[in-house]
Amino acid sequence: MDLSYSPEELAFRDEVREWLDASIPAELREKVLQYQELDKDDLLRWHRILAKKGWVAPSWPQEWGGTGWSVVERYIFEEEMALAGAPPIVAFGVTMCASVLLRFGSDAQKKRFLPRIYDGDDFWVQGYSEPGAGSDLAAVKMRAERDGDHYILNGQKTWTTLGHFGDWIFCLVRTDAGATRRQEGISFLLVDMTTPGITVRPLMLLDEGHEVNEVFFEDVRVPAENLVHRENEGWTVAKYLLGHERLNTGRIGGSKRELAKLIDIAGKTVKDGRPLIEDLRFRDRVSLVEIELMALEITNMRFIDEMRRTGKPPGPEVSMLKIRGTEIQQAITELLMQVAGPLAQPFKAIDCDGFDEFTAAIAPRYFNFRKTSIYAGSNEIQRNIIAKLGLGL
Repeated sequence: MDLSYSPEELAFRDEVREWLDASIPAELREKVLQYQELDKDDLLRWHRILAKKGWVAPSWPQEWGGTGWSVVERYIFEEEMALAGAPPIVAFGVTMCASVLLRFGSDAQKKRFLPRIYDGDDFWVQGYSEPGAGSDLAAVKMRAERDGDHYILNGQKTWTTLGHFGDWIFCLVRTDAGATRRQEGISFLLVDMTTPGITVRPLMLLDEGHEVNEVFFEDVRVPAENLVHRENEGWTVAKYLLGHERLNTGRIGGSKRELAKLIDIAGKTVKDGRPLIEDLRFRDRVSLVEIELMALEITNMRFIDEMRRTGKPPGPEVSMLKIRGTEIQQAITELLMQVAGPLAQPFKAIDCDGFDEFTAAIAPRYFNFRKTSIYAGSNEIQRNIIAKLGLGL
């Protein structure tokens, strides 16, 4: 097992770091580092900068615009993006829908959708969760009934992240209500969100932010050619897609950036006449998070080394990255809340005793990061996956 970077990989890291430093628009970087909301134009602006460089879809085959980078180089790129404070590449199109199309899509679907995803012409969102089907995704009930060369969709999706930005949505739908097993009778459809019958309603979060939505479908006609893979076999597609989603939920680079920020702020925050970072109980908590983050990074490198050697994606054990990565993210937000104390007001930007608007943004971020242990399959579900598929229990 080799957990170190080669000289060539270190040179690649330097190249990426230098380009990011010169290419991230200052105002977008500031928004990211100050926990400010990125709108659709912000996200697409950065997407198109990366697309022009040829770096927006590193994992795609080169024939479709991929970089040809190794799995290690892709990991380095993702980590350097996070460390630099770059806006995220919205995963729903480039990572998730595109991965499904490349694996299961027809030639016509690839030619139609992949170039537009790459160029940022279509903003994709995910239609998975429903009021009674989230972590238990096989419980989806939204119906899709075949009517000639169309499907007629009726039902609801919820917690649709950035649904108010969406041009297209990929959905899991129930095409056979009489299937013996719940995982059967589900299909994967691509839906134009301008189609009549679709209504998007905001779900306002505790921090008063509008990030997620309800999406209602009432007699929505979707061309049958938008079916990916085969009818009633969408569960196969869903499992494949979730594997790609969970591989990226550890967010090690982002946690390293936030941990450094936490230590810096705690060193400037005076409590009982001395910097908070010198408080033994607080410093112990910070040290524990730092150790856990180092262990997570080593675990991630083990997966990367295996992928580098075998060319195969990781199995159910990748759920470990999701569990520990999201728990570390939450722990850092908790420690930031402790540093800010009563100045971490969730709804009002203030300027007091040297604290600025960043301090007031800590509480909304804390609230928002409660979701990380739930999305992409709750951490309880991930532990079951490890037990059943990884350990054979």
